[in-house]
Amino acid sequence: MSRRIRLGMVGGGEGAFIGAVHRIAARLDDRYELVAGALSSSAEASRRSGAALGLAPERVYDDYRAMALAEAAREDGIEAVSIVTPNHVHAPAAQAFLEAGIHVICDKPVTTNSADARMLEALAQQRGLIFAVTHNYSANAMVRHARQMVRDGELGEIRVVQVEYAQDWLAEPLEQGGQKQAAWRTDPAKSGGGAIGDIGSHAWQLADTIVGRPLESLSAELTSFVPGRAVDDNVQVLLRYQGGARGALWASQIAPGCANELRIRVFGSKGGIQWRQEQPEELLWTPLGEPTRIIRRGTPAASGAAARLSRIPGGHPEGYLEAFASLYSEVAEHLLAAREGRAPAPDAEFPTIDDGLRGVLFIEAVQKSSQAGGNWVALETK
Repeated sequence: MSRRIRLGMVGGGEGAFIGAVHRIAARLDDRYELVAGALSSSAEASRRSGAALGLAPERVYDDYRAMALAEAAREDGIEAVSIVTPNHVHAPAAQAFLEAGIHVICDKPVTTNSADARMLEALAQQRGLIFAVTHNYSANAMVRHARQMVRDGELGEIRVVQVEYAQDWLAEPLEQGGQKQAAWRTDPAKSGGGAIGDIGSHAWQLADTIVGRPLESLSAELTSFVPGRAVDDNVQVLLRYQGGARGALWASQIAPGCANELRIRVFGSKGGIQWRQEQPEELLWTPLGEPTRIIRRGTPAASGAAARLSRIPGGHPEGYLEAFASLYSEVAEHLLAAREGRAPAPDAEFPTIDDGLRGVLFIEAVQKSSQAGGNWVALETK
């Protein structure tokens, strides 16, 4: 039997940036084969996209519900589906495939509200199915190294967490000109929120991955600076972590000069670390009272998970696509283990529906705090 996972995709057809990213990520380590898709809300566009990708015509579907039912009935049907649609479609599409007994890989935020996220979590648990959420930055080799440093106590007691994600592509009202990506991301009915859901959720999850401590409460302000915009385009959040650490999160899509500037700094009683997504090969490590050191991927200093997630020697840069592919490969290990009736490798980790639910609860808490004038809001527990 092939060691590749038979994969389907919902969304990601012609004109969609993220669909191509997911397909590249799934194929980079040769762990998946795309065999079916409902690639657009337009049946005609879905068929065109399927033909362009070389899919068999009978496995290009007009809608995801028909795809879920048909693929579940096939002996060679898909084992997992990748959902890369606008946010408001995530919950109904994921539900359809879970009910059909098919594992789910879903883009973030997993849903536009916590009620839907709880429903999906319960359904995945009831059916015994894998549900992965593609917070791709958490699979970067140096992010895993940073997490291990925190776990090993190298930073000492964690005191301060500063995370930010800044872009400039929405500094002007692109949605008013019909730009496809801007249009749905700034439509509250389709996105569930603006910058907080689109990139603020990534910033939260990056900090959550590295720091490994639950948030207790937050104080937030959401702002829409571009006239006529229906969702936030700038987010500022103060964070209180369990155990006493304090933090701040800034997410903005109106910051000129910032392309995709995701950055985190974590400071403890023994030292601090810094990582930037635009320079993903390097982790800065400053032991208290000592000069800053640069830990580079692909060197002996970057061991453990960082070494396992590295494909090529140091000096041959790995970045965004490779981190995305690492996430898909981690999920593939669990999918193969489920197929073969064995336990997955213990170090194969990925964000699950549990992380997806906590991410949506974080977004809702930020929105609630902002609506209350920045009042401190306790984070709901699962």
